[in-house]
Amino acid sequence: MAIGLWLIGCDDFKSNSRPARAAGEAPPPAMSPATPVTPVAPLTAAPPAPAQLRPAPADPVLSQTPAPTFGSASPRGKAIDAAVFAAAAPAASMRRVLIRAEVILDRAHFSPGAVDGRDGSNFRRALAAFETARGLAAPAPAGKASLDAAAWQALITADGGPVTQDYVITPADVKGPFLGTVPATMAGQAKLPRLGYTGPVQALAEKFHMDQALLRSLNPGADFAKAGTSLVVIRPADAPLPAVARLEVDKSADQVRAYDTAGKVVAEFPATVGSTERPAPSGQFAVRFVVHDPTYTYDPARLTFGKASMGKLTIQPGPNNPVGSTWIDLTVETYGIHGAPDPREIGKTASHGCVRLTNWDAAALGRAVKKGVPVLFVGAARKT
Repeated sequence: MAIGLWLIGCDDFKSNSRPARAAGEAPPPAMSPATPVTPVAPLTAAPPAPAQLRPAPADPVLSQTPAPTFGSASPRGKAIDAAVFAAAAPAASMRRVLIRAEVILDRAHFSPGAVDGRDGSNFRRALAAFETARGLAAPAPAGKASLDAAAWQALITADGGPVTQDYVITPADVKGPFLGTVPATMAGQAKLPRLGYTGPVQALAEKFHMDQALLRSLNPGADFAKAGTSLVVIRPADAPLPAVARLEVDKSADQVRAYDTAGKVVAEFPATVGSTERPAPSGQFAVRFVVHDPTYTYDPARLTFGKASMGKLTIQPGPNNPVGSTWIDLTVETYGIHGAPDPREIGKTASHGCVRLTNWDAAALGRAVKKGVPVLFVGAARKT
């Protein structure tokens, strides 16, 4: 079992910096981030703390941030904030409704992935999870929910505030350096000093949990490379997750669910979870540690994907790194929950056995979990 997981997992990573220790915490043992760790069997007790351990938040915020009282002053933003569900609405009106619904779900921590104004599978999974958590009469199975009058009423009752805002591009937003394009091969990526954003559009879209196409369509003609440009963007989740007591990775539903100590779902994220060719593990494991801004290592001696002829490669940190900007290490060797460069692929394409989230969802989850949090893999991998 341990050998099989060793060969087909996501492989290694490194931390650029060592997180600060919590107050009163003893110094960790000296260990190189690249040192292989002996595979650990599934367990319920907390695993040993490695050097890269990130302390859990000391005082998690349990209440949501109050709904904003004002939105964008632009006509496009105002139209989205005023959108109201109607069963037979024109396509343009329905898109505004869907944008508003997606943002409300995002702010409630039932992530639809990148907000794009489309009635896609990630939106339907998030809506189904929201309905179940709110105890609606007949919640739909994951991926089968559809927005109707009852669901809409539940959404706007939970959060009736504006979902848009005006944002002025800052010098930091356009400073770069930017990649332009990401090399298609890991060998090409390994030559770069950092896997940063391709440009301001990708950076801004990720900052506001938006699909790049939606960001462009809300701001036709905007110069995204110029500081001082005013944009219409959405107002995504900003309240941190409460402390997470356990995680459930549902391979059948392509979801990760986070629970509190009372067994209540506090967050749901769309995920890409392995495949039938390279399945994610089954059973219960635990969080071992969290690394932000990880370095990715491809080692053909340990993995079954990629071209062995490339040899061992090290890819530097950044949002376009193969494991994104956050790595949550699990007590099953080379497997983790991590971010991903392209949010459009989350829940859509197969992974190499690990659990992919959007970069912002992985970052939020990484701040809410701590060493020893149980992680249960359930369901069966979808066929790809």
